[in-house]
Amino acid sequence: MEKTLVLIKPDGVQRGYVGEIISRLEKKGLQLVAAKFILAPKHLAEQHYAVHYGKPFYEGLIAFITSSPIMAMVWRGPEAISVVRSLMGATNPSQANPGTIRFDLAMVVNRNLTHASDGPETAAQEIALWFSPDELYE
Repeated sequence: MEKTLVLIKPDGVQRGYVGEIISRLEKKGLQLVAAKFILAPKHLAEQHYAVHYGKPFYEGLIAFITSSPIMAMVWRGPEAISVVRSLMGATNPSQANPGTIRFDLAMVVNRNLTHASDGPETAAQEIALWFSPDELYE
């Protein structure tokens, strides 16, 4: 079974969408194997978003993701990465398909509610960054 990381960003937590997002993932048939409500330290956010270092939006992204608590989760299931990304929708909510989380609940690209791993290698790295092995329910 494939695993993937999902973060509900500060805007999703502040707007009260944690339950809605978890419910959509569960209804699809994915299994939650780890979860924690955390105020991300800056060094963790910088490691997580290192791929964006030097881009114009990087500093704002780090400031945003560390501004208030997030819900970090690991989900498992057949083709979990592509299933989760499909449920989330396009990064830019205005380009997301109707029925996706971002189309239904988000309004702008820099407040798009969630992060989801984009591939198996990234998922493994991100899961290891946010969770220790003993925090994962297998």
